[in-house]
Amino acid sequence: MPTPPNYSIPGPDLWAALGWTPSEGQLQQFEALQQQLLHWNARVNLTRLLEREDFWVSQIFDSLWPLKDELQNPTTPRRCIDVGTGGGFPGLAVAIALPGAELTLVDSVGRKTAAVLAMANTIGISDRVRVRTERVELTGRDKTCRGQFDLAMARAVAAAPVVAEYLVPLLQPEGEALLYRGRWGANDQRDLDQALVPLKATIRHQEGRELPAGKGMRQQLRIKPTAPCPKAYPRAVGLPSKLPLGSTAN
Repeated sequence: MPTPPNYSIPGPDLWAALGWTPSEGQLQQFEALQQQLLHWNARVNLTRLLEREDFWVSQIFDSLWPLKDELQNPTTPRRCIDVGTGGGFPGLAVAIALPGAELTLVDSVGRKTAAVLAMANTIGISDRVRVRTERVELTGRDKTCRGQFDLAMARAVAAAPVVAEYLVPLLQPEGEALLYRGRWGANDQRDLDQALVPLKATIRHQEGRELPAGKGMRQQLRIKPTAPCPKAYPRAVGLPSKLPLGSTAN
């Protein structure tokens, strides 16, 4: 019988499924990131996805699989932002995989951003990683961030209409928002389509796949601006999640 794939280590089965293989230096950085996450999680409780498939599939693979186009040109200069970064994903994984990219990681919880910044320093990517401790509604109104990014990402943050309101104002005219989602249905699609109308944006690409090792179904949605995002968005802190765009309350 053939040997079943082994996704519990950063070996050939994992990278073959991803369609990309890190350099030796990048592999060392991923392994260092895992050790740092284990270290900091004991203090800050960042995530339960720390070891074996939980780390290599649910963290690293899941962060990178939507970026197959970017991974073909990893040294291209890009300004990227990870909203609601939590324990540093997808942002830190993307920073390792795309050495040409500059990453801004945003989270409102100071103990998490402090840990993420310390991890970036230790693994040697702090020259390309900035950390902001604030609500993203404020980030989207800061002139140093609004309309500045080539790629704005959010993973496991909020409902899709809420995430769209967070991300679209951050995009430069040719930029894209990347929404990482789990299972996706007709109601999800309808809600997002309705939310994108006032934001002046549209879905450019949508793709689903099963993660290896039975880690579940994932969707990526790529959103692009169709016109400048109206100045009304993002709304005040708390409003996007309380009254999502496209809901009957709006």
